[in-house]
Amino acid sequence: MSGRPSGTSKSSLVEHGRGATCLQETCRDTIEQSKSCGQYPGPAVQQKGENIMTEHLNQKIGRRRFIGTAATAGLMIIKPELVRGTSANSAVRVGLLGCGGRGTTDATDLVNTGSARVVALADLFDDQLQASKKHFDELGQSKGHPGVDASQMFKGPKAYQQIAASKEVDAIVVATPPYFHPSHLEAAVAAGKHVYCEKPVAVDVHGAKQVIETGKKAEGKISLDVGFQIRNAPPFVELTQRIHGGALGKIACCQAYYYTSAIDRPAWLDASPVERRIRNWVYDRVLSGDILVEQNIHVVDVCNWVLQGHPLKATATGGRKVRIDSGDCWDHFEVLFTYPDDVHVSLNSTQFDKGWWDVCERFFGSKGVSEAHYDRPVRITGDDPWEWDAGGGQTQEKPGQFSTTGVFKGALDQADPEKKKAFAESILSGKFHNQAALGAESALSAMMGRRAAYTEREVTWEELLRSDEAWDARIDLDKLA
Repeated sequence: MSGRPSGTSKSSLVEHGRGATCLQETCRDTIEQSKSCGQYPGPAVQQKGENIMTEHLNQKIGRRRFIGTAATAGLMIIKPELVRGTSANSAVRVGLLGCGGRGTTDATDLVNTGSARVVALADLFDDQLQASKKHFDELGQSKGHPGVDASQMFKGPKAYQQIAASKEVDAIVVATPPYFHPSHLEAAVAAGKHVYCEKPVAVDVHGAKQVIETGKKAEGKISLDVGFQIRNAPPFVELTQRIHGGALGKIACCQAYYYTSAIDRPAWLDASPVERRIRNWVYDRVLSGDILVEQNIHVVDVCNWVLQGHPLKATATGGRKVRIDSGDCWDHFEVLFTYPDDVHVSLNSTQFDKGWWDVCERFFGSKGVSEAHYDRPVRITGDDPWEWDAGGGQTQEKPGQFSTTGVFKGALDQADPEKKKAFAESILSGKFHNQAALGAESALSAMMGRRAAYTEREVTWEELLRSDEAWDARIDLDKLA
C-alpha cells in the first residue's frame, strides 16, 4: 500500500493503465443516475426549485445516460423500526475511523444533533485514540451518554476491519488519510454500516471507480454521505437555488479561488519515516491527492453543483515554489476548466499565504453576478439582486487564521450542523442517502485538473475515465504496527 519515491516523475504518477475501458460506461451511468435522484438533500430551502433547470441541462448533455445505475432507489423509504441497529427513538451509534482533527469534528457534530452518540474509535496510533476517547467521554457525559468502552477501541492496520465488524456500531465516520478512503468505505458498506465519508472519496481514478462500485452495493440498504457540507450551508443553498431559477441568466464564466495558509504539523522527530508520512499525510501527494484534490475540491464541488454537471476538459499549471515542509504537495495550482455550454471556470489556489485567506466562487451571467465566500458576502448583483442576511451571525473569530479542521463562521456557520443533521435523519427515517457517485464525480473533476497540471497539457473527461490511474503509496502498514 502506498508511497511515491521522491524521484518519481510527474508522468509516472499519472498513468498506471489497468484496462479501464470496461468501467468507463458504468461510471458514467452511475454518477448520472445519482444526480437525477436528488442524492444531496440539504436544508428544506434546498428542495424548493432545486431542479428548475436540471431537466433542460441533462437533456442537452446526456447526463442521465452518463452515470445511471447506482442510485435508482437512493431515497428508498422503509419503516423506522427496520433501520439497521436503531429504532425510531434511539440514537445512532457512531464509530469514528480516523481520530484526527476533522474526524473528531465530524463525530462531535453528529453527537450535537441529539440523534447520535460515539460508541467506538479506531486509529493507527494510540495517542490519537486516547485523546479521542477523552474528548468523547467528556462530551458523552455532558449529553448523558456512557463513555467509549475499552472493547470498542481499535488500534493498528486492522482497526478499520474491526470497527466495521463491531455489532455495537450503526454508522462509521471515515476520516482517515484520503488514500485509504476507497478500501475503508468498502469495508464499512460490506459490513452493513451507514457511512459518512470525508472528502475526497479517493486520490486516483481507480479509487474513484471503486467508490462508485461500493455505492451500488450500498443502494437502498444503508445511508452513505460524502463530506461536502457546503451543499448544506443555508446561504449557499439559497444562492444556488436562485441561480438555478435563472437569477444570473445565461452563465458565461466563473472565477473561483482557494487561497489559504500553510498547514502547520508537528515534526514527529522520534517517528519512523513511514509513521511521519502518515501522521503528516496532508504534506504527502499520494496520501492526500495533492491540494487540488484534497482541499480545493470544495470549490470544484460548488462549481459542479451550480453548473449542474462536471467539467469536460482542463488545462492547468502549478508547482511547488515556496513550501518548506517535508512533503511533496504543490503550493499552488492554476486551472482552466471547460464545462458544458462552453462555460469557462478559472480556479486558482495557494497553500502558503501568511496572515490572510479567502475562498470564493463568482459566476458571471447575462443578468448578473454572484459571489459566495466562506465568510461573507454571499450575494447576487444585477437585474435580480439578493444578499444573504447573516442576522447578526458571527464572522471568523480570527480573520487571518484559516481553520484546518473545517470549522468556519459566517456563511458556513450552519454547514456542518445541517449536514450532520441530514445524515442522522436519513438513518433514523430510513430515507437513505447515496452520495458515492456524486462524491466520485467531484473527485474526478479535481483529478482532471491535477493531471492537466502534472502533464502540462489538456486533459479531457473521457481520457481521464479511460486511464484508470492508480497510485501506490508503498506503505506496508503491518510493518508499521
